[in-house]
Amino acid sequence: MVQRHEPASDTLFAEVGRCRLEYVDLPASGPDRPALVFLHEGLGCVEMWRGFPTHVAERTLCRTVVYSRQGYGRSDPLDAPRTPRYLHDEALEVLPVLRDVLGLDRVVLIGHSDGASIALIHAGAGRWPVEGLVAMAPHEFVEDVTLAGIRATGRDWETTDVARRIGRYHRDPEQVFRAWYDTWLSPAFRDWNIEEHLPGIRCPILAVQGEDDGYATMAQLDAITALATAAATVEQLRLPACGHSPHQDQESAVTDAIARFIRFR
Repeated sequence: MVQRHEPASDTLFAEVGRCRLEYVDLPASGPDRPALVFLHEGLGCVEMWRGFPTHVAERTLCRTVVYSRQGYGRSDPLDAPRTPRYLHDEALEVLPVLRDVLGLDRVVLIGHSDGASIALIHAGAGRWPVEGLVAMAPHEFVEDVTLAGIRATGRDWETTDVARRIGRYHRDPEQVFRAWYDTWLSPAFRDWNIEEHLPGIRCPILAVQGEDDGYATMAQLDAITALATAAATVEQLRLPACGHSPHQDQESAVTDAIARFIRFR
């Protein structure tokens, strides 16, 4: 039997369209600060960030909102098959509504993996104000190493305790996994690419990636630097001894970098 985590006492729910999304909202502790919006990875949710958002909030004094996308954590389950445009849908349809519901006018987006891609699409659309963007282990296009890493995770799902460990955090862990795994490995997703959105980004960008990332190469960061030419600044942080989750493998270095990045926003 999978032991499930109960929602934290400070977990809230927002009505976004016909869907209830779980979120945590940490108030600002300093004046005139932007709000930080955390966007999780392909198997993540609010609780899987662990203490990282709280640590960043303490360092930056910013209001900090962390939410679980539909199908993840304690948010409502998916109600339709996922398409190759699921990250676009989140960036261009769901996130704008969530921002409106929660009054998130001045924001810095902090995204990890899928969440970083969502942040890049949202900022690149140029339709909503974004003061800064932190992209950790982002994807702008599909690489062979990405697909190999996903296939390896699929084998682990079937043969190790990964399903049990991740399952503690989601209402329907099998749906979470299959939606991610099947979508990324589908022939229709092979040509997925969001590079067209990068030239539209106008805010500063902090792009972070581990040198030992098993899901992507540094070509992802280089694409941001090369194509986000209208961004105020693009800073790369390449971390040694670090895999696909920089905020876990090198939490202190990432927290320090984000604190510096946000200090003058």
